Amino acid sequence: MSSAAPTHQARAEALLEQLTLQEKLTLISGSTGFWPGMASIALRDAPHRHPWPAGVLPRLGLKGLWFVDGPRGVVLHGGATTFPVAMARGASWNPELEERIGEAIGREARSFGANWVAAVCVNLLRFPGWGRAQETYGEDPVHVGAMGAAITRGLQRRTVACVKHLALNSIDHTRFVVDAQISSRALHELYLPQFRACVEAGAGSVMSAYNRVNGEWCGQHPQLLQQILKQRWGFEGVVVSDFIFGIRDGVQALQAGQDLEMPFRMVWEGCIEKALADGRLPRQRLDDAVHRQLRLQLAVPPGDEPSAVRGCPAHRRLARQAATESIVLLRNQAGELPWRNLQSLAVIGELAHKPNLGDHGSSDTRPQPGQIATPLEGLRQAAPELMIQSDSGRNPAEAAAIAAQCEAALVVAGLDWRLEGEHIHPGDIAPVLALVPPPQWLLQLLGRRRLQPWWPAVARSMAWITSHASPTPGGNFASGDRSDLRLPPDQIALIEAVAAANPRTVVALMGGGAILTSPWDQQVAGLLLLWYPGQEGGHALADVLLGQVSPSGRLPFAMPAEQAHVPSIEPRALEVSYDLWHGYRRLQRDRHRPAYPFGFGLSYSCFAWSELSLKQGKHGVELALTLHNSGAMRAAAVVQVYLEAPGQLMERPPRTLVAFQRVELERGEQRRLELEIPLRRLAVFDPAQDGWVLERGAHRLVVADHSEHTALSGAITLEGGWLER
Repeated sequence: MSSAAPTHQARAEALLEQLTLQEKLTLISGSTGFWPGMASIALRDAPHRHPWPAGVLPRLGLKGLWFVDGPRGVVLHGGATTFPVAMARGASWNPELEERIGEAIGREARSFGANWVAAVCVNLLRFPGWGRAQETYGEDPVHVGAMGAAITRGLQRRTVACVKHLALNSIDHTRFVVDAQISSRALHELYLPQFRACVEAGAGSVMSAYNRVNGEWCGQHPQLLQQILKQRWGFEGVVVSDFIFGIRDGVQALQAGQDLEMPFRMVWEGCIEKALADGRLPRQRLDDAVHRQLRLQLAVPPGDEPSAVRGCPAHRRLARQAATESIVLLRNQAGELPWRNLQSLAVIGELAHKPNLGDHGSSDTRPQPGQIATPLEGLRQAAPELMIQSDSGRNPAEAAAIAAQCEAALVVAGLDWRLEGEHIHPGDIAPVLALVPPPQWLLQLLGRRRLQPWWPAVARSMAWITSHASPTPGGNFASGDRSDLRLPPDQIALIEAVAAANPRTVVALMGGGAILTSPWDQQVAGLLLLWYPGQEGGHALADVLLGQVSPSGRLPFAMPAEQAHVPSIEPRALEVSYDLWHGYRRLQRDRHRPAYPFGFGLSYSCFAWSELSLKQGKHGVELALTLHNSGAMRAAAVVQVYLEAPGQLMERPPRTLVAFQRVELERGEQRRLELEIPLRRLAVFDPAQDGWVLERGAHRLVVADHSEHTALSGAITLEGGWLER
C-alpha cells in the first residue's frame, strides 16, 4: 500500500483517539459472531450469498470493509462475470489485460456492496498437481509478480485488493497442518518477490497463510509479517488472517503483526482483552492494528456500481479476450490448424457439452444462466454452416465411429472440480475449535461461572469428534491435490480411439495445473490448452480453431515429460522442504527435457528477432531489440529474457526469467522494443548479510521464445556489490 494520504493519516489518528477499548477490540475481528457465522457458512452456497463485513462502527461513521472472494470473478450469486481462471490468464503473459480485469472485478464487487476483494493469489506453482493451481499465475516469481501486481493495480482503483497467501501455501491436502522448511535464500529469491511486487503496486491488504514456515504458523510469524512485510518492504496496509482457521495463538498472532481476524469474532475475542490487562500484549500493537484499518477504510475509493455492470457486454468482451489470449497451442502437426473451409467436424467429450469453469471451493463463481459458452456451443455459433456431430465420448468405439465420418475431430478432455481444487480435511481444522469461546446462548443458559470450568473439555471433545471426520467424495472441497498428473484412463482411451479413427484429431485440454500428455500426444494432429476458460471460453476456442485469431498463449509452467522429474506431493505430509529447484529450473539443472517448456506456445504466424543491444541504466540493465512479424497474419509474440548468471558466489539456476513483454504486430510489421531489467532480478540473496548482492562479472542475457530457446543473446559486465535489502 502506498503511503497514506495526509488527510487519511490525520483523520485516522483523530478517530483512533475517539475509540474506546471495546470498540478497538471490535474493529480487529470480523463483524460476525463465530457461532452464528459458522451456522450460516455451513449452509450450502452460504459463502456466495453476501460479503463478509469487518470494522463496521456506525457511531463514528465507519462503514467497514466488506470482503468477497474472486480470483476468477466475484463469487456471489447475481450474475457476475466469470473470467478464465488466473492460471489461464497467466498463460496470456499480458499484465495490461490483467489490470483491466482487476478493475472490472472491482467494479462488479462494488455492485454487490463489497469493497474488499481477495482476487490476488501469487503463491508459486511448486507442485504441478497443486489443487489450487488454477488460482495462481504460474511457477516463476517474475512472471507471477507482474501479473499479480497488474490485477492489484486494477482492483485498487475501485476496491481494496487482498493478496494471498503469505507464504509457501502450495499444498492443499495438508494446508492446515504442514510445515514448509525453507532456507532464507530460497524464501527471498523465489517465494517472496511476487508478494513484494503486489505491495509495491499498492495492495491494501495481505492475507497470511494457514501453514507453518520453519516451524511457526504463518498467521503468527513475526519474520514474515513484521520484519519482512512491514519493516523491510514498508507495507502500511492491513494483514488479515486466512478465513476461520488462520490464527492459532491469538496473543502471538497480534504481537507478530496480524491486524485483523476474519471472518468472525473468534480466537481474539477470548484472549486479547485479558492479555492487554495483564501486560502480555502492549497497547501500542493493538493501536497500530486499528490505526492501519482506519487508514485503509478511509482510503477505499468512493462510489458503488449498479447491478447492470455484472456480466455487462464490455466485461464479457474482456472475458473473451482473456480466454482467447490464454489458449496455448502445444502441437500443430503439418499445420493442421487453423481449420478453414472445413465441411464436417466431430466434437467429442463430456467437457465439450457442459460448463467447466473451475473448482467448487472459495473461488467458485455464479454467472448468469444461459451465458456460458461451452466448446460445442462456441463452434456452432461461430460456424453455423459447419456440419457438427457431437458425442459424449462415454463409449470410445462409438465416438471413433462418429469421428471417422467427419473431416476432422475435436476431443475436449481434461480436469474438472472433481479431479482438482480446494480441499478441507475436517480433522486438520479440529484443534482450532478448542480456542473459540462458548456460544452466547450457552453462556446465558448456564452462566459464565458454571460453564467456564468444563467448556475447554467440551471443546476438546468436539475437536476430537471432528478430527475423525473426512471429506465426502465428490462433494464440495473434496478434490484437492493431484498425486497423479496423467489424465484419467478412460479419457486417454477415448483420445487414442478417436485419433486412430481420424488422423486430423485435435485435443483441447481443460484444467488448472500440469497434465502429462505422453505418449498419446504424438498420436494427435493438434493439442492445445483451453484451461478453465470462463463463461466466454467456447467462443474463444472457436476463434482460435477457425483462424479468426492466432493463438498467443504461452505456458506459465513447464510441462514435464515424466512425473518423476518434478516435485511430488505426499497427500498427508506434515513437513515438506522448499528449495530453489522446481519447474523449469529443476528440469534444466537435472538435464531433463520437458515435454513442453516454460514459456512455450505455437502461433499461426512467425517472428524474426534482430539488433540486440544492452547497456546499464540508472535503475538496471536496459535491453532493446527489433521484432518482426514475418508471418501471414496479425499475431502476438511474448518476448522472454533469461539470465545466465556468473554463478561465482553460490550455485545459480542455469537460466532464470528476468523480463518479458507481450507484443502484438500486424503482418509484416516490425517494432523496436525496450525492456528494463531491475538489478535485483540479476542478484542473489545472501543469508549471511540478510540482503541482495550483485555478482561481479559477465551476465549473459538470452532473448527467447521459451526457457529452452535462444533467439538472441549478449553479455554485459557488471561491477557487482550490495543492493538495497
